[in-house]
Amino acid sequence: MTLARYSLIASAVLALAACGDKKETPAPEAAAPAAAPAAATETVVKIGHAAPLTGNIAHLGKDNENGVRLAIDELNSEGVELDGKKVKFEMISEDDQADPKTATTVAQRFVDAKVAGVIGHLNSGTTIPASKLYSDAGIPQISPSATAVTYTAQGFKTAFRVIANDASQGSALGVFAADNLKAKKVAIIDDRTAYGQGLADEFEKAAKAKGVAVVGREFTTNQATDFMAILTTIKGKKPDVIFYGGMDAQAGPLTQQLKKLGIAAKVIGGDGFQTGEYIKLAGDNAEGQYASQPGMPKDKMPGYADFEKKYKAKFNADIQIYAPFTYDATRVMVAAMKKANSADPAKYLPELAKIEYTGVTGPIKFDEKGDIVGGSVTVYQIKGGKWETAATIGGGAAPAAAPAEEKKDEKK
Repeated sequence: MTLARYSLIASAVLALAACGDKKETPAPEAAAPAAAPAAATETVVKIGHAAPLTGNIAHLGKDNENGVRLAIDELNSEGVELDGKKVKFEMISEDDQADPKTATTVAQRFVDAKVAGVIGHLNSGTTIPASKLYSDAGIPQISPSATAVTYTAQGFKTAFRVIANDASQGSALGVFAADNLKAKKVAIIDDRTAYGQGLADEFEKAAKAKGVAVVGREFTTNQATDFMAILTTIKGKKPDVIFYGGMDAQAGPLTQQLKKLGIAAKVIGGDGFQTGEYIKLAGDNAEGQYASQPGMPKDKMPGYADFEKKYKAKFNADIQIYAPFTYDATRVMVAAMKKANSADPAKYLPELAKIEYTGVTGPIKFDEKGDIVGGSVTVYQIKGGKWETAATIGGGAAPAAAPAEEKKDEKK
């Protein structure tokens, strides 16, 4: 009886095991769907973008990111093929917080993610330290906005920029202050960043070369909001012009505080505050102030008008500064990939170095350092609450003295 009972139990267990085997056998077939191999024909190419997406200049970082996004969306709709395979471009965007240490962390993330190239960073102070990591990894980097001379002077074959550097911009501003504004005395303030200090240094050289006296050189930080002590020191020196090297988050309040102290000097600076945000922050003292931007005047850029329409339609926002340059940087990078028929950095980097491309911002060609060839600088003035072209210097443009006639008309 006992033996019979065990035999029945054993038979039942074997039967259940057999049933289990039958249920599991289809699993391997279900795990390999037929559609999977088809997806493998599309190649994903990652492009990194880095800028401050938080903090007091996040509006500029987002503007940069939007330019890259617009370019990538268009490229994907165009159906780009490399080496016989359809390519899907993906942007990996990182917040470097305008901080050099964070920028190197972001750069390492891009290296680890095996991005094919990087558009960025926005600030010179973040672009320069990050560029070493990209160089070591052989990843091409195109900055749309870092203007410090040091960036491309390091000798890295992977470093490029689509915007004139501070040697061009600072010099143009110094010449403009002397020739157009007829300044005899200038005071200089900078935010001690690689960008702000570097631009101020170049401005000082050019102004002195023109016989302008520098009556004060002060500095602040890129987080400051109270400039009363610095401006009080400067007030007694009675400068005709105050140059500020830094971004709109500081330039705006500084300009507003001039009026509180009764300082009548004109303010002039670089692309860091040639923005709509500066006009808001400077308040009722914004009118008549000056700032430059590398490149031709917006209305003379070959594709700016169409780009602006597309940008507003997609993002429901106005362009800040650099979105056209990030857009061009992205398309230039992909143009080099097309010429090489590859997204492999080692293969398309030589094509990038010798590329000739006409973008939204104008013709793009790089010299042996990676700087844009023939980059011009345009100086703008705020009139009626809007930035208007005052003069264009360099890059085949009319000399700085030419717009002096316009200045006479303004006085009338």
